[in-house]
Amino acid sequence: MIWTIRDREIRLEKTLLMGIVNITPDSFSDGGEFFNREKAIARAFQIESEGADILDLGAESTRPHAGPVPREEELGRILPVLRGIRKRIRIPISVDTTKPEVARLCLQEGAHIVNDVSGLKLSGPAMAETVREFRAGLILVHRRGTPQTMQLLTDYEHGVEDVLNELKVSLESALAFGIDSNQLVIDPGLGFAKTAEQNIAILSELEKFHRFERPVLLGPSRKSFIGKVTGKVVDDREFGTAAVVTYAVFKRVQILRVHNVHAMRDAVRMAEAIRETKGINYVGAFQMGEH
Repeated sequence: MIWTIRDREIRLEKTLLMGIVNITPDSFSDGGEFFNREKAIARAFQIESEGADILDLGAESTRPHAGPVPREEELGRILPVLRGIRKRIRIPISVDTTKPEVARLCLQEGAHIVNDVSGLKLSGPAMAETVREFRAGLILVHRRGTPQTMQLLTDYEHGVEDVLNELKVSLESALAFGIDSNQLVIDPGLGFAKTAEQNIAILSELEKFHRFERPVLLGPSRKSFIGKVTGKVVDDREFGTAAVVTYAVFKRVQILRVHNVHAMRDAVRMAEAIRETKGINYVGAFQMGEH
C-alpha cells in the first residue's frame, strides 16, 4: 500500500511510527513540556533520531474539554517550530489541526501531511481544497463534536459499525472534493467521543478498519482507557501503550502515533519479527542455552 504525500510516496511495507510534539500548555500528556520553541525543535530532532518515520506537530490540544485556540495563536505556536526544522529534518512532517488556514500556511512552509481530528466534519470544504491543492497526505480521524462536547456524544447504537460508517462518510467526502484515495489514511480516533469500553471494543475489532483499503493509523499513546485498565497515571502508561502497539502490529495497523518513539520502536520491531517469522527452531535455541 502506498501513501502519497506531496512529492513523496511512502510504501507501507513495515509498521511506521509517528512521533508527537505537542506545542501546547495543556495537552493531556506532555502539555507545557515543549511549549517553548527551542525545546519543541530539540524534541523534533530527538524524535527523528529515535527512529520515527513521521513527525506530528500540534499546537492546539484535542484532549477532552480542552478550550479552542484562536487561529493566530495556533499559528504563532506552530510556525516558528516548523520553520526551525523544515530544512534539516529528513522525515515527513504532519500538522495536527482542524483549521484550513493553519493547514495552508504550514503546507506552504513545507509540511507534508494534515492530521484532521475532525475528519473534515468541522474543517470542511476549505480543508479539503487545501489538501487537494498541495496534494498533501490527509489523516481522517473519527470524532464526534469538539473537545468540549465529544465525551457527551458516546451513544453508539451499533458500536464499532457506527464508527466505521461515520469514517466512511469522511472518506467519501474527501474523494468527492477531488482528493486522491492514495492521499488518505484513516484513524479510528481512540479517545475521541468514546468511553474506555468503546476504545477496547474498537481494538478488539481493528481488522474491520482495513475494509476501506487505505492505511490505518492508531493513536493509543498514554490515553485514559489505558489508565482505566491499568490504574496508572499518564506518565506511567508506557507499558500499557506498548501492549496496544504490539497488538496493533499483529492486526496489521500501518502507522502508530506515539509519544515515546524510543521505547515503541523496540516493541514494533519485536512484534514484526514474531509476526513475520515462518519457523524458529526453539529446541535448538534452548540447546544453546538461550532461555
